[in-house]
Amino acid sequence: MTNMNTPVTLTAAKASALRYLSCLRPQDILVLQGSPLLGAAFAIRHPGVQDIGPLATLMAGNVLLVSHIFMLNDWSGLTTDLADANKAARVFTARGVGRREMGVLTAGLLVLSLLLFSRLGPVTFGLSLAIATLSALYSLPRFSWKGRPLLNSMAHLAGGVLHFLLGYSLGHTIDNRGLAIATFFALIFAAGHLTQETRDHQGDAVNGIRTNAVSFGSRRTFAASLVLFTLANVLLFLLALQRLLPLPLAALAALYPVQLYWSLKTLGEGLTYASVSRLQARYRVLYAVIGLAMVAALAAR
Repeated sequence: MTNMNTPVTLTAAKASALRYLSCLRPQDILVLQGSPLLGAAFAIRHPGVQDIGPLATLMAGNVLLVSHIFMLNDWSGLTTDLADANKAARVFTARGVGRREMGVLTAGLLVLSLLLFSRLGPVTFGLSLAIATLSALYSLPRFSWKGRPLLNSMAHLAGGVLHFLLGYSLGHTIDNRGLAIATFFALIFAAGHLTQETRDHQGDAVNGIRTNAVSFGSRRTFAASLVLFTLANVLLFLLALQRLLPLPLAALAALYPVQLYWSLKTLGEGLTYASVSRLQARYRVLYAVIGLAMVAALAAR
């Protein structure tokens, strides 16, 4: 009987695991691995074998933490997501996962991530705890910073700084150089959030969620996101000229007109859900190139 039931049990366990994994946002999770890893790259000047363990712990902890953040957002916003035609088909209940199961899994991911970060020292652990706190303030209905214009963007600015410093703290004390570079990533993070609000404007308006796009209009919010992206690229150029970043990285400013062209084209298409989603996919590739260029410049130096 045991031998006969084992394949069935394994199949059921595999199906259950796949059901939970389908609730993750792999593309978004992957994108948010870049900032702390680049933070570590800027902090650790001469990486060696001794850094493999801490870096692996950082990566594992960050994957779990970011997964928790997205799942907490999905768990908290289940009702409104079901009422949004652009999201209803992708909610976790449509994938066979109950709200209670999702809550337990979300809490478990947070506990595991904090346990891993606690192994990297008090500063890194404190930064991870601060990021988790901002996530709770943004997503949980009791606080609902998601529906508080300007405050939600401030949370993303702060989160962007903390996320870079999470990796930077692994090999360096937090200093002015680290904060300056972190500001570049924070501006991109906040700008990307405003772009997402523009994309979700219609669904958020139907659900009465007072995002920036709902409160001030999608065109103004999109313009604000473009301003922040512009400031980020100006800051990148200035940091390179001041040698806080490797000087060759100043050439990356030449990529900005490409993003500007894509943004103006998206604006001309009426800021539809599809057109803004396409813009997001494009500029993510652009900033992935910038990230790889940073790693190459650091390796060459």
